[in-house]
Amino acid sequence: MGKSVQQCLGQLDIRKSVVGLATGAGAIYLLYKAIRAGIKCQPPLCTTSPICIARECPGPGERAQPQEPPAPEASSMGGPKGLAIERERHGRDSGELRRLLNSLESKQDEYAKSMILHSITRCVYLLEAEASACTTDDIVLVGTMLDDKDNSVKIQALNTLKAFSGIRKFRLKIQEHFIKVLELISTIWDSDLHVAGLRLLNNLPLPDFVHPQLRRVMPALMEILQSDYILAQVQAIRLLSYLAQKNDLLYDILNCQVHSNFLNLFQATQPGSLLFEVLVFAERLSEGRNTPHYRAVKWHYNEQSLHEALFGDESRLADRLLALVIHPEEEVQIQACKVIVSLQCPQDVRVRPSSCRTSHSYFNNGE
Repeated sequence: MGKSVQQCLGQLDIRKSVVGLATGAGAIYLLYKAIRAGIKCQPPLCTTSPICIARECPGPGERAQPQEPPAPEASSMGGPKGLAIERERHGRDSGELRRLLNSLESKQDEYAKSMILHSITRCVYLLEAEASACTTDDIVLVGTMLDDKDNSVKIQALNTLKAFSGIRKFRLKIQEHFIKVLELISTIWDSDLHVAGLRLLNNLPLPDFVHPQLRRVMPALMEILQSDYILAQVQAIRLLSYLAQKNDLLYDILNCQVHSNFLNLFQATQPGSLLFEVLVFAERLSEGRNTPHYRAVKWHYNEQSLHEALFGDESRLADRLLALVIHPEEEVQIQACKVIVSLQCPQDVRVRPSSCRTSHSYFNNGE
């Protein structure tokens, strides 16, 4: 009987070894994929298509965001829009966009202004030559619609500015409205307005002069992130991820107060698109706080801060990350591994693997 128990224990040890070996091999494979994905990641090249020429590629330091998907082409028999596209295709100016902008100058009710702005947005995407022929005065005209009392007009104006932001010569003029956009996002609780405003902000580089205003609206951005509207959450987290790379804003983000259930954003039940963006955000925060420049200062955080939720002694982030390593979506798995690597090894010693000692690991030895 004793012999059989000993044999059973031996078999159990063998099974544990096999499971451990399989788990280790899986983790190594995911890390390999994460590193390979980072090496292969290259910025998209501009094409010589009319759309690319009209909008131009982002310059150095600018953020390249995907443009709005082009609307289905209308036939020449499909009404005014179809005729306008057909005229532009033959090198003739349809005048459609100019007529819409002129009509926006005259007194209109809220519904009419909203519909006109919506049509202008479509024309900017569809009629590239006519959109490029517009002037900065047209941008100013659209910008005045941000002061309208009706939220639907504000939303359509934000969408129109987003469309014009794809044309390089209008970007500086649109940046002049950034403070107004931040004010709208932080003072009006409207999910559609949040999405429209954040899409505009995410489509352009943020100038340094808006950094003080960004500090003031940081709590509002964090509230949008913790809302239950996926589109707004994704846009908010993309903006926060970008801001996390700014040395003068990193502490403001990390010290921002969050809800006690903030780590629910890392649950595997969240949509993959949101999970991926949240993991990118966590990686950038982890890398930023581990830079020599940031570690040179002894920072103090409040107990309900984002820093404590993610990196504090009582944080359960490690548990959430380990669960995401086996997430069904591969890009989520890879990004979870990247966050784990950034937590294990500070940035300045990541080139020396032997310096990452398990005794100082963010994860418990049992994990």
